[in-house]
Amino acid sequence: MYLYCMHICLSSWRNSLFFCVLKVPDCHQTYCFSFGVMNPLQNWMMCLSFWLFCCCCMPFLLFASPLPQKETDVRTNHSCVLRTVLPSYIKNCTLTIAEQARLSDKDTDNRFIGQHLYANIKEKDHCYVMKRVTDIIMKNVLSELKSAPGQYSNVKEVANFLAERNGELHGCKPSGKNEHIERNLKQMKDKLDKLGENGKNKAVGELDLLFEYLVKACTKAPAS
Repeated sequence: MYLYCMHICLSSWRNSLFFCVLKVPDCHQTYCFSFGVMNPLQNWMMCLSFWLFCCCCMPFLLFASPLPQKETDVRTNHSCVLRTVLPSYIKNCTLTIAEQARLSDKDTDNRFIGQHLYANIKEKDHCYVMKRVTDIIMKNVLSELKSAPGQYSNVKEVANFLAERNGELHGCKPSGKNEHIERNLKQMKDKLDKLGENGKNKAVGELDLLFEYLVKACTKAPAS
């Protein structure tokens, strides 16, 4: 925000037309002051008066001028907000698949979906984290189950719904540096690879948690 004052003085020794222009460029407002025809002495006296006016009134014009809008915070961007409500059919299918997988899961020490994913991460980046977690589950677990749907009924519908929601979040980006995000995601991916088939089964058993965390992080207004 800045102001500048421009004055134009047209004068002659006998007759002098004097006018001044005060322009506020940011708000496209122009103030014109005309003082008619004056002699040279009056001319310069009015010019001096005008500059004094500028010095005294310019701060008020500065505060009166509209301020430029601040850029919208990345986290309030609609790219990190889901607009689709989880249908009851998909919710029931997901719960059925997760319960079926948990029946054969004897590992109580490890967990993929939980608050540990958000360690040292701002709340406004939680949606981005869950978007990335969903990517990992889809590529490393659900893609295989879709090609062999006999193990879990309706797994294809659940996987397709997740893929659509992640597509809805394709523009969601972290608000700043993402070292903590990448570290937490790497720990999750490494654990999934280490556990092998048991890890994939555990991930399926946490699909209901995945949906819960994804919906919670990406459907509410983000904190600043």
